[in-house]
Amino acid sequence: MTGPEDHRGAAWAPFRIPTFRMLWIVWATANVCLWMNDVAAAWLMTTLTSSAVLIALVQTASSLPVFLLGIPSGALADIVDRRIYFMATQFWVAANAAVVFLVTYLGHVSAPVLLLLVFTNGIGLAMRWPVFAAIIPEVVPRNQLQAALALNGVAMNASRVVGPLVAGAIIASAGSEFVFALNFILSLAAGIALTQWKREPVPSVLPGERFIGAMRLGWQYVRESQRMKDAIVRTSAFFLHSTALIALLPLVAKRIGHGAGGYTVLLSSMGVGAILAAFQIPRLRNTWSRDQLVVAGSIVQSACTLGVAFAPNVWTAAPAMFIAGTAWIVVANSVTIAAQLALPNWVRARGMAIYQMAIMGSAALGAVIWGRIAEGTNVPTSLACASGSALVFLVLTRGRPLDAPMDDDHVPSRPPEPVTARAVDMDEGPVMVTIEYIVDPARTAEFEAVMAESRGARLRQGAVSWGMFEDVEQPGRFVEYFACGSWADYLRRFDRFTAADDRLQAKRHALHVGSEPPRVARYVAWQPAKR
Repeated sequence: MTGPEDHRGAAWAPFRIPTFRMLWIVWATANVCLWMNDVAAAWLMTTLTSSAVLIALVQTASSLPVFLLGIPSGALADIVDRRIYFMATQFWVAANAAVVFLVTYLGHVSAPVLLLLVFTNGIGLAMRWPVFAAIIPEVVPRNQLQAALALNGVAMNASRVVGPLVAGAIIASAGSEFVFALNFILSLAAGIALTQWKREPVPSVLPGERFIGAMRLGWQYVRESQRMKDAIVRTSAFFLHSTALIALLPLVAKRIGHGAGGYTVLLSSMGVGAILAAFQIPRLRNTWSRDQLVVAGSIVQSACTLGVAFAPNVWTAAPAMFIAGTAWIVVANSVTIAAQLALPNWVRARGMAIYQMAIMGSAALGAVIWGRIAEGTNVPTSLACASGSALVFLVLTRGRPLDAPMDDDHVPSRPPEPVTARAVDMDEGPVMVTIEYIVDPARTAEFEAVMAESRGARLRQGAVSWGMFEDVEQPGRFVEYFACGSWADYLRRFDRFTAADDRLQAKRHALHVGSEPPRVARYVAWQPAKR
C-alpha cells in the first residue's frame, strides 16, 4: 500500500528535473503577471464605468484571444522551435505591459482602450499556453505527468494568491499603472531566463509541416479523437459556469461593502484552496476515478457559487471561495490529464490549443451571459443561475467519460518505410494507398467495426480522405484506401505510428484470411506532360 510519504514524494518528483524547475519558475512568474494584470484591469474598469457588462467584459477580453488564436498558436508551437517561441510570447507580454503602463500613467485610458489592451495582453496568453502545455510532457516522464500538471496548477493558483495581493498593495499605495510597470519587469526577466534553456530539437529528414496544413491536421486529429471530444465538452461545460464567480467577483466585493482589499481577499482565498488541493490530487486519484472527481468537484463548485452569491460579508464569502478553489483545481486537473493522455507529442500543442480554446471560449461566453443577467437583475441572481445551470449541464454531459479502459499508448513504434522503384520527390502528390483484405463473410460485422476504428486512426495520422470498398463478385474481399496530400505527408505517418496503432493493425490482420498478408499498394498522382 502507498503511504503518505509516497504521495508527497510523487507530488514533488518533477522538481528533481532541472529543466522542469526552470520552466516552472517561468510559468509561475508568467501567471503572477497574468493575475496582476487581470486584477488591476478589473479594478481599474470599476473606476471608469459602473456597467456590469463592461466590467465582466474584462474577463472576456482576456479570454477571447485564446479562443480566436488557439489553433494558429498551437500549429506554430508544433512546427517551430518551442524554446524560441516561448521566449517570443514573454517579450510580447512585456511590451504590452509597457504600453498599458504608459497609457494609464499619462491619463489616456478609457473603458474601450482598457479592453483593447487587455485583449492584446490576452494574445500573449493565447500564444504562450499551447507551447507550455506541449513542453511539459517533453521534459517529464509519463509516470510523473500527473504530478507535473498538478505542480503547474500550484503555480497557477499560487499566482492567484500572490498576484492579487501584490496588485492590491500596489493599487492601494501607488496606483494601478504601477502594477503594469511591475508586469513589464517580471515578464522581461522571464523571457531572458528562457534563453538559458538548451533544448535539443528532434531531428527529421522530412521538410517541416506547412502552417495551414498543420492547423488543418490539428482540427482533424481532435475531430477524430473521441477522448479529446469528451474532454473538451466536459471542460467547456465546467468553465462556462465557473467563470461567473471570477467575472462578477469585483461586483461581489462591492456589494458586500469591501473595496480592492475585499476583492483581493476573495480571489486569494480561492487560490489558497487550489494550492492545498493540488498536493492532495495524487492521493485522490488513488481513491476516485477522474469522472468521479469531476462530478464531485463540479457539485462542490456549484454549491460554493451559490454560497458566495448570498454571503453577507467577506468573512463568510472567503471560506466559500476557498472551497471553490479546491473544487476548481480538482476538476481542471482531472480533465486536463485526460486530454494530455489522448494526445501524442507531435500534435500535442495543437490539441491542447484547441482544448484551451474550449476553456477560454466558454469562459468568455460565460462572462457575457452572467454579466448580462447581473445587469438585468442583480449579482446574486446571476450567480444563482450559474450554480443551477452547472448542475443541469453536469447531468447532460454524464455520458462522456474521461476514464478510458486503457490510456492511449502513444509510445513511438516506427514501421519501416516503403522501398520505391524510383526516387519520389517530397512534394509529389496526392498519394493514394490501398490495402486489400480477404475476410471470412461470417465475420464481416466484426471487420467493419475494426475498420471504423481504423478510419479515425488514419485521419488522425494525417490522411486527407479515407474509404473502403467491397468486391461485389468475391464475397469477403475488401479494399481500404486513404490519401495524403504529398509524399512527405505520407512519410510523416511513419513518425506518428505508435504502439496503439500496432495493436489496431494486429486486429485488422487477425481478420484477414488470405494466404499472404494484406496487399499494400502505393500510388502517386500522375500529371500529364504539358505540351
